[in-house]
Amino acid sequence: VQLQASGGGLVQAGGSLRLSCTASTSGRTFSSYAVGWFRQAPGKERESVAAISRNSGTTYYNDSVKGRFTVSRDNAKNTVYLQMNSLKPEDTAVYYCAADLVPDRAVDGTAEYWGQGTQVTVSS
Repeated sequence: VQLQASGGGLVQAGGSLRLSCTASTSGRTFSSYAVGWFRQAPGKERESVAAISRNSGTTYYNDSVKGRFTVSRDNAKNTVYLQMNSLKPEDTAVYYCAADLVPDRAVDGTAEYWGQGTQVTVSS
């Protein structure tokens, strides 16, 4: 599985961005994989932001983004989205998507497949 994250940029506090994670798969279909979003700010450890199960039936959010971020997926387009609203300066980080056949791994950071990061910068 190859993952491509996109959609990052510079936005003012209170603004919105939508990140996309598009997958290329061989063999198993994209709908076989749970997908998570992670972020890493300078000098900080990587943290889980949100995750979504194969069929969108289950989602997970870090407490710091609940009510502001929404994760969704379109399996027909092999894409998972992260809608980020009411952005804060503390959301500034490089955001990564990751996929795994085991759902827990899309949350705990041990996912097998990772995309390159996309930079999100929120100015105050």
